[in-house]
Amino acid sequence: MSKVKVGMVQMSCVQDKETNMVKAADKIREAASQGAQIVCLQEIFSTLYFCDVEDYDNFDLAESIPGPSTDYLSKLAGELGVVIIASLFEKRAEGLYHNTTAVLDADGSYLGKYRKMHIPDDPSFYEKFYFTPGDMGYKVFQTKFAKIGVLICWDQWYPEAARITAMKGAEILFYPTAIGWATDQDEQTNEDQYSAWQLIQRSHAVANGIPVVSVNRVGFEQDGHMKFWGGSFATNAQGRILYQASHDKEEVVTVDLDLTESDFYRKHWPFLRDRRIETYHPLTKRFLDEED
Repeated sequence: MSKVKVGMVQMSCVQDKETNMVKAADKIREAASQGAQIVCLQEIFSTLYFCDVEDYDNFDLAESIPGPSTDYLSKLAGELGVVIIASLFEKRAEGLYHNTTAVLDADGSYLGKYRKMHIPDDPSFYEKFYFTPGDMGYKVFQTKFAKIGVLICWDQWYPEAARITAMKGAEILFYPTAIGWATDQDEQTNEDQYSAWQLIQRSHAVANGIPVVSVNRVGFEQDGHMKFWGGSFATNAQGRILYQASHDKEEVVTVDLDLTESDFYRKHWPFLRDRRIETYHPLTKRFLDEED
């Protein structure tokens, strides 16, 4: 398809998982009523962002994928005729957990999953305690409306991940996200952090000539030391902002993406043509010391 309507669901979450699931379903219906064909939910949308603490009890929130949540969303996707991108806490085996996004096609079929590759470990973002890095590689999914690539939150900062996903044929790059500000930060630091976060993702659109859609959660959770900054946004294939959500409100927004723009921008800005792949071997090293 040359044009696709993408729905972004930016919402806050509560302790009760079922309440979050019902809320997300209602917002998916709202997006579908606005004409959305692909709807993206935020990172780990069915629970609070539990990674602000290291607590073994939180492992009980995980589930299999496919599993109960994907079954529920598959029925909804089939009913509404929309693609759903759903980020969940996956229990792969006893003692083995992933931060994983499932993709449900518009007929309700389960297309597969992507496991988050880059796992952060920072104050209030203790994800290494919970998540094993993904081992499925970078993924694309041929949906009814477009071939999409899905990366997750901390993956946003790595151009290599965006490049590989684009090279596998992604026509749109989606980032389910959970990121915010520490409440003791000054406003300039807040502005700088959000600007950097958005800028790096816009650069992925520019460098690869494909639209980027980033969906973040919003509001305070748990201990109140972290305010999720919302600010979900979508760009066209040259990084131009098509819509940016507020920093403090829940929103359901549908954005039109013109997929034919990719061919135009890649012709006029032929970054893929001019890549010097024979010179990139140093990227496989952690750092280039003098002896390298």
